[in-house]
Amino acid sequence: MVHNRALTRQDLYLVPALRFKQFIQTALVVVVGFFIAFKILTGKPKPDPKPILEPPAVRVDTQLVELGARSLAIQTQGTVEAAIATRLSSEVMGQVLSLAPSFLEGGFFKQGDVLLTVDPTQYKLALARAESQLAAAAQKLAEERGRALQAEREWRDLGSAPANDLFLRKPQIAAAEAALEAARVEVETAKINLAKTSVRAPFDGRIRNKQVDLGQYIGVGSPLADVYATDEVRVRLPLTDRQLSLLDIALLQSNGGHDSESSVALSAEIAGQTWSWTGRLIGTSADVDLNARVHYAIVSISDPFALGSGGERPPLTPGLFVTATLRGKAIDDVAIIPRGAIRTDGSVRWVDDQGLVRERSVELLQSDGTNAWVRGLPNGLEVVTDMPNSVLLGTKVVSSPESKSVAGG
Repeated sequence: MVHNRALTRQDLYLVPALRFKQFIQTALVVVVGFFIAFKILTGKPKPDPKPILEPPAVRVDTQLVELGARSLAIQTQGTVEAAIATRLSSEVMGQVLSLAPSFLEGGFFKQGDVLLTVDPTQYKLALARAESQLAAAAQKLAEERGRALQAEREWRDLGSAPANDLFLRKPQIAAAEAALEAARVEVETAKINLAKTSVRAPFDGRIRNKQVDLGQYIGVGSPLADVYATDEVRVRLPLTDRQLSLLDIALLQSNGGHDSESSVALSAEIAGQTWSWTGRLIGTSADVDLNARVHYAIVSISDPFALGSGGERPPLTPGLFVTATLRGKAIDDVAIIPRGAIRTDGSVRWVDDQGLVRERSVELLQSDGTNAWVRGLPNGLEVVTDMPNSVLLGTKVVSSPESKSVAGG
């Protein structure tokens, strides 16, 4: 059983002493805690300071730009066509009696060769009749002239006034002379028709296809064969408006000029090999193609069936598909750089004086897969030709000395 008792004076003096003691203990704990924390924080070993190293500069391949006036090559394609192609037709009628050995599809012939002959019987008969009429007309004229001399003597013997033309038979003589001239023309016509029974080649050429055969009866105007000349072929090359702007306009006039600058290199794939010829640009077609909206340059190739220097080159036959390379006019301030230096957005990367990568746009004039002809670059610019994809604009780089070169032209 607990008994409460009243606090004595001694108890009242002990309470502040206990509180002060507790305060001192708490303060000691806090101080010790701060001291321990300070020792933990300041007692850690300090790291040794090290210099910050810059990453090594990336090496890139570069090329110095050299500007100049350069002629661009223009490539296009076309089909070989005969310069002269025609259809031989008969000017006489009759049965075909003979054919030349070369009168077959693909056969070659020379100008003046007899390709076929037509039965000349009726034309020989027509010539004989014309010659008979000529002789009769000559006889008639001689008779009229004799009568005219006799009439003139008789009138002179009469001693009267001048005789009229009818008495002197002048109209009869004029009619006889006209009849004689007509008879001569008939003879010439009969000879010409007789000569036409032998059909001769109008030029050196080749038979594309024949349309008559031995023993066939033909009439005037009947088609005999389709032929073309072999001394020259032509190629019509389509050119876009941009390609046309790269050519010298003077070369496009159809004046048949023989300027060496108008030469065109042609090539074709035949029997697994590539063969080449040299043609001459002679002008452009009279019209622009309404469907394709292109111009056509006309190139002439002489002696297309001649063998090459080794005697093995095939002929440049009409219908053959060829690739042509035309030399364009000179364009100023053009640089040649590797095709890989041009990015997909039409720009190039270059290195400035501080070694930083920069970018600028260029005008791509032409590319052949290896090189590119461009405008818009200053002379001496150091163009990046190859670098890692991770390099960004503004990156400091080092260009490889061995890769610096001057673009050839």
